[in-house]
Amino acid sequence: MARKKAGLTSGDFARIALSLEGAEQGSHMGAVDFRVGGRIFATLASQAQGYGNLMLKPEHQAAFCDELPDVFVPIAGGWGRMGMTHIVLAKASEDVLRGALETAWRLRVETNARTRKKGTAKTPGRERKKQANRS
Repeated sequence: MARKKAGLTSGDFARIALSLEGAEQGSHMGAVDFRVGGRIFATLASQAQGYGNLMLKPEHQAAFCDELPDVFVPIAGGWGRMGMTHIVLAKASEDVLRGALETAWRLRVETNARTRKKGTAKTPGRERKKQANRS
């Protein structure tokens, strides 16, 4: 199989992000974002600088940045320390971008599932308290 050339665009980023199961395009603070289950996993907030942004965990960010430091860069400040990562689109191949977006998407799906389970477990207790207060 022939390798795809590097040098991607924000259009490539959007196309690949939207190809992931359940992914939808939205907007956050005037920037294009990509969500699954209503929660963001990637954005194009830095597309003017040539970046796509990925919501990763710090350990995933470290692995990507260590392996391809010219392609992956932590976002400056607190967001970067929490795992938010730039991908330099002009230096990324389609395979690398797809893998990174799939990682961000999978992390969001897993977090959504954990959050949903926690929320469901708490609801009956809250309902019991409401019912007890009505008595």
